[in-house]
Order: sequence, then structure tokens, then C-alpha cells
Amino acid sequence: MRSLPTILLSIILILANLATTAQTKSALFLGNSYTGANNLPQMVADVTASTGRLLEFDKNTPGGTTFNSHTSNATTLEKIAAEDWDYVILQGQSQEPSFPLSQVEEQTFPYAAELCDLIREDAPCSQPIFYMTWGRENGDQNNCAVWPPVCTYEGMDSLLNLRYRMMAEANDAFLSPVGAVWRYIRDNDLPVQLYSADGSHPSLAGTYAAACAFYTVIFRADPTEISFDDDLDAETAELIRDAAKVIVYDQLEEWQVGAFDAMADFTFTQNGNTFEFENLSTNADFHEWHFGNGAFAIDEHPVFTFPEGSELATINYVASSNCGSTDTLYWEVPLTATNIEFTHPEFSLLYPNPSNSLVKLPDANLVQKLEFVESGTGRSYEMLPQTWLDLKDLPAAIYMLQVFYKDGQTQTQKFLKQ
Repeated sequence: MRSLPTILLSIILILANLATTAQTKSALFLGNSYTGANNLPQMVADVTASTGRLLEFDKNTPGGTTFNSHTSNATTLEKIAAEDWDYVILQGQSQEPSFPLSQVEEQTFPYAAELCDLIREDAPCSQPIFYMTWGRENGDQNNCAVWPPVCTYEGMDSLLNLRYRMMAEANDAFLSPVGAVWRYIRDNDLPVQLYSADGSHPSLAGTYAAACAFYTVIFRADPTEISFDDDLDAETAELIRDAAKVIVYDQLEEWQVGAFDAMADFTFTQNGNTFEFENLSTNADFHEWHFGNGAFAIDEHPVFTFPEGSELATINYVASSNCGSTDTLYWEVPLTATNIEFTHPEFSLLYPNPSNSLVKLPDANLVQKLEFVESGTGRSYEMLPQTWLDLKDLPAAIYMLQVFYKDGQTQTQKFLKQ
């Protein structure tokens, strides 16, 4: 068994490395003139730099290139193999995914899948991101007669949205919903000209909207943090960033961002001081259990007995994947006859802990009210019963969560808001 100081040092070094890694990402952009216009990859790097992060990138964006073309393009294949990219962005020919489904199933989907396979063959942890493009300003007039659904912007855009979702889902990929950001801007009549003169390619503002979407997906970060406006006026840039926040950042799960991360979950049966754990985690390759006083296990389904005389069983479980994602679930279980766990077995302690976004709370049907008390200042924040709570508006601090049950009982747990 390793000593506690050694374990703590290892954890500190791992966390320090993860913090550095989280600030720097690498991406390869594979597309055509929609990606090449206004040098989108460089703009993504520029908006990233304005937040204190770093994006290292390369690109291959020959005009008119399809997914099929990229699968046999020597430069594309060379660049895929050149580095273990964190992300590889895939943008198809602008019209092709909106064609009739039978045609897309023959000409587009197989080659999107082949590219994803090629990417993961060289680097299993590289994450493909499909670049959802947009409907042309007045629809696809060149194909309107033979395929009426693309005659309007709305019809073409809806098909592109659907087909890119299908590709992302079929290939366990993320989706950068640039077209959805554009549609939000159009539907809300925001004073932003997204198109260049041809009604197809992006203007500078259109590329900026794409850059904000990609930054948000790659770093899972709020695009309103971006301070780089390029050559746009400040008001236009702010409108675009706000649109990216609403469509992308506030709905990351909609675009499969984080869907393939390790997710910690477990249950247990208790016999006195002995706990038998059933691991319910997903996407987890490694398991680390900490039980206090230096005791730990790395089994998937451990059995652990807390020492006689213990008043509290503390269980800190860390699930992690081969690709570096981690998730932590923390439980405290009193080992006394008045254990509230026995009274309220539905109460799953607040997790993840720490967190800076959503946390799961006790069953709202059992709770009268919730109260966060900020350590140090004593400021309190009263919450109505709810299953998930968004903490983004709470200041970063240590809190005590007080749960007031409808039957008069209470429970308190310490919580760190990052």
C-alpha cells in the first residue's frame, strides 16, 4: 500500500498536468472553401488566444473537396498521420449532405465513417468533430428543380442540420453546430451579415460565428469570454458570441460534447461497516477508490470494511478513461443507528464535487428547501427543491449545503464551487 503523502503528491502532479493540458489543444481542419474562407483555423486560434488558451492547428482545405475526396487525398492522409490530434474537424461539400437520403447514404455517409476510422486508426483518442454548415442564403437554386426541399434557406438548412447530426451520432463524434448558430442569428433578425456576396460562403462575421462555435466545443468554454473581435465592430462580435453561447455552450450535450467521457456512478450494499460496491460507470477504463486514512482500491467492484469505531464512511471514487477524461463521485455515509441514508435511501449526495456547472441534488420530492452557506462570509443562497442545479452564478468558494426535508430532518454536506 502506498503512503498517503505519496498518493497526494501523485494526485497534485496529475491535476497540474491536466490543468495545463486543458488549456492547450491541437486540431486538424479538413474541409474545403467554407473552412478556408477568412482562414477559419487561424481565427479559431486567435479567439482561443484571447482567452489565455492555446490552439495548435493544421489544415487541408482544397476548394470543393468532399468527404470522398479527402479519404484518398495524399495531403489529408499525411496530416492525419502526422500527429495524435486532440480533434479532427470534418467539413463536407456544402450541398452534398442536403441531397436525397439515398444519395447521401451512397456518396457521403460511408466516407464520413471512413475518415473517422482513419483518424482513430492513427490515434484512438483523437475526437472527430463534424462541422455543421448552413443553408445558402436563398436556398440551393441549382438543385431546386430536381430536389424541391432545398429550394429555400430553411429547407436546405434543416436537411444539413439533420444529416450532420446523423453523421455525428453514427460515428461517436462531436458536432460543431455552426449552421444552428447562423439560424439563430437569422431567426432573431440580428443585424449580422453572415454571407459573402455569393450568398453561399461566409463573410467575416460568418467565419467569426464558426470560430466561436469551434472554440466552445473544443474547450467546452463560454464564448462570451472571447475578447478578440477580428475586424468586426464590437457590437457585432458581441452579438455573435452571445448567439454561440445560447446555441452551443448552453446546450453542449445536444452536440454530443462530453458524451464519451468517463462518467462515475456506483451503488453499494452495506452490512455494518462493510460495503460491497457495484460499479455503474460508463466509458471508464480505470477505477480509483479512496476510503480515508490512506486506504484505497483499484478494483472495479471493491469490497471494503471501515475500521471499528468509525462514525462516517467516506467514499471518493474516481473513474477515468484511456483518453484522459475523469469523473469523481463522493459519498459520505454515517455509520450510526440514526443514519439518514436509511431514512432517505433516495438521497444521492451532491455530485460531482467539486463542480463549476451542473450538480445533482437530493430527490426534490423529499425536500422542503435547500440552502448554500458560503464558508468565511456566511452569505447564504436559498434554493427551491430541484434535481439538477446550475451553479454558474454562485461565486467560487467552499459552501455547506443544508438539506431541509419535508419530514423535519436535515443533512449538511461540504461542497466546493470552482
